[in-house]
Amino acid sequence: MHQLTIADIIKGLRERQFSSTEITRHLLERIQQQDERYNSFITVTADEALQQAAAADERLAAGDAPAMCGVPIAHKDIFCTSGVRTSCGSRMLDNFVPPYDAAVVESFERAGAVSLGKTNMDEFAMGSSNETSFYGPVKNPWDTNRVPGGSSGGSAAAVAAQLCPGATATDTGGSIRQPAALTNTTGIKPTYGRVSRWGMIAFASSLDQGGPIARSAEDAALMLSVMADSDPRDSTNLQRPSDDFTRDLDQSIQGLRIGVPREYLAEGLNSDTDERVQEALREYEKLGAELVEISLPHTQLAVPAYYVIAPAEASANLSRFDGVRYGHRCENPADLRDLYMRSRGEGFGEEVQRRILVGTYALSAGYYDAYYNKAQQVRRLIKQDFVKAFEQVDVIMGPTAPSPAFKLGEKRADPVSMYLEDIYTIAVNLAGLPAMSLPCGTVDGLPVGLQIIGNYLDEARMLNVAHQYQQATDWHKASAV
Repeated sequence: MHQLTIADIIKGLRERQFSSTEITRHLLERIQQQDERYNSFITVTADEALQQAAAADERLAAGDAPAMCGVPIAHKDIFCTSGVRTSCGSRMLDNFVPPYDAAVVESFERAGAVSLGKTNMDEFAMGSSNETSFYGPVKNPWDTNRVPGGSSGGSAAAVAAQLCPGATATDTGGSIRQPAALTNTTGIKPTYGRVSRWGMIAFASSLDQGGPIARSAEDAALMLSVMADSDPRDSTNLQRPSDDFTRDLDQSIQGLRIGVPREYLAEGLNSDTDERVQEALREYEKLGAELVEISLPHTQLAVPAYYVIAPAEASANLSRFDGVRYGHRCENPADLRDLYMRSRGEGFGEEVQRRILVGTYALSAGYYDAYYNKAQQVRRLIKQDFVKAFEQVDVIMGPTAPSPAFKLGEKRADPVSMYLEDIYTIAVNLAGLPAMSLPCGTVDGLPVGLQIIGNYLDEARMLNVAHQYQQATDWHKASAV
């Protein structure tokens, strides 16, 4: 049963091929037996999951069940869950048990989904390899000596290892798409504001966005249909009602105009990865699409702009963790200053501390205009590049990551090299656009991802474009286990 997709499970539950309790118990047993190899979960909520599954079976029997009712999923440990530890992968929140559910968690509960537990992640979502977690690194099911990508590496690894059919995740600079690319899964980052951030622990508030990781575009569409909803509690939410993102999956893509940025297929891209992307583009031509070369001239400025803006916002957001109200508190502080310094020094890991320092510096008097203000001006230029490009094309395609998964520890000593792993994904967050990654081949047995970037609020078309490719190819069906 662990090989079933979300669409398969929905069909099987309605046809009484199995119950939600049966598949939930099967996956919980599989997590217990297998996850020691991958470390993809921080917390497994077995008792709660079985209770939810039993309730889902009752709803299914009564005939009033929503589409996702009884489907087991997992939540990234950045979404608050009432009565269940929400650590954000950090020692700082190792003892934090929220009194409420995040909006995304509420949505899945209303839909009758079953939560298996909370997945591992880079600490406070800061990382591209899932090596910064207080609970240890997550390992890629395709090669346990390699990273699964980050920061949503736990969600991606859990889906790739067939421990769950889908998982929630978040994307601040590529943290859904890059892990999806490295683990042969399908992940989508919606338009900024499409999914409520209420109850999602903040990293960089103008960039963070929740989304799903699953095995196919169809499954991602089913999950996004639950996640994307209006929420007055989130001031950045677009207040658009929920939508059915599966409705256009089977539409023809004949005549689709695909923009191919020359900057994405240039120096720095692994040559074998380039060939897999080119093969995917040729497949789209067979499906009736037209390739159009475009330019996104400010692409090379995306990484430096992001690593000013994101740390600046993080330094403000993480100032609340001071050892006074909640979270880690040092023992026997001598005075208030000692309480602050030791609680934060002990609670935050090295990468989080690095970004707080960078962000605080960028916002300090005398440097605000030179760094933060300038980065925001560059952000506007990047957005204008996309606006201009979408006057010519319907979607934009290119690689998700510059190379397949790298080895654990390979880039830990070189933060800049790690940051460049997100070179193709970061601009999308700066512009607030939707984008997704889907499998398009392998290099030396390791998955490669194709990135599709859509125009604002064009998730349905993007998912249609991805689904049509997955109907013509089998890359997304390849399994690590």
